[in-house]
Amino acid sequence: MSGYKSRFSKGPKRDSGKTSQPQTKSGKTWRPKELSSKTVRTGPRDGSGDPGERICGIHAVTEALRAKTRSFVKILLTHRDRQFSKIIQLAKSQGIPLAIEPRQHLDRFVLRGENHQGVVGLVAAKSYDTEEDILSRVSRLQETPLLLALDGVEDPQNLGAIIRIAEAAGVHGIFIPDRRSVGLTSTVARTSAGALEHMSVARCSNIGKLIKRLQADGILAVAFHPGADQSYDKVEMNGPILLVFGGEGKGVRPGVLQKCENHAKIPMHGQVESLNVSASVAVVVFEAVRQRRKEGKADLIELE
Repeated sequence: MSGYKSRFSKGPKRDSGKTSQPQTKSGKTWRPKELSSKTVRTGPRDGSGDPGERICGIHAVTEALRAKTRSFVKILLTHRDRQFSKIIQLAKSQGIPLAIEPRQHLDRFVLRGENHQGVVGLVAAKSYDTEEDILSRVSRLQETPLLLALDGVEDPQNLGAIIRIAEAAGVHGIFIPDRRSVGLTSTVARTSAGALEHMSVARCSNIGKLIKRLQADGILAVAFHPGADQSYDKVEMNGPILLVFGGEGKGVRPGVLQKCENHAKIPMHGQVESLNVSASVAVVVFEAVRQRRKEGKADLIELE
């Protein structure tokens, strides 16, 4: 690659000037390995929850899955039955989470009097990217990867805030699990204040396996949790790096922690034991920006 220039550089971007290639920890140049449907936009009947797009009914959901024109967060079913066999088959083949819920729960997602026929598809506010999409984009930009993995963030406002923080800091992509995690709902989009439109978010079936694949590409995985020995600002973040954060209350799961080469914490000096996950992400990613700016890899952006 040639003509590498950071997205944070001032003036014309990526079309002039030369800098060193993105490097791995070993000093090597980093490169990745190679419908017609019935849609309802409404909130739950009781006014709670997350308003957004829903696709209701057996035929409508089946055709949306066949056409692959919608990005589903999850598909809700009242039960596993032969009439839903095609939906279950298509959803599993596309990695879309399925959940069995009482009929009364599905009733909350449709207009009064609407017949959902025992199936409701929750549609993402934005389509997901793939792991390869994110790595290929970083490679095209000739930038040193700065990535996030969120192991079980379930609060949509937290995810929305994290997306806004990540986009402001120049993070190249965010990975979330397809289970035990909030998806790209309308609340996430609203809380991100427009940042979701500019941020790549990919779903993966297993965060641990994702870490191993990225490590094979020369990307360092660092988990952040209160039990770590070293402070976050002692971690070198100039090279290709994946920053791993856990969900609300539970933190990073033990199996994921074991796969990360490095662990760090944000020291607390008051009475509280830890920060909210979105606040933790802000502290760490802007430390990464500071370090990269110090090394000439980025210009620190102005905050509001």
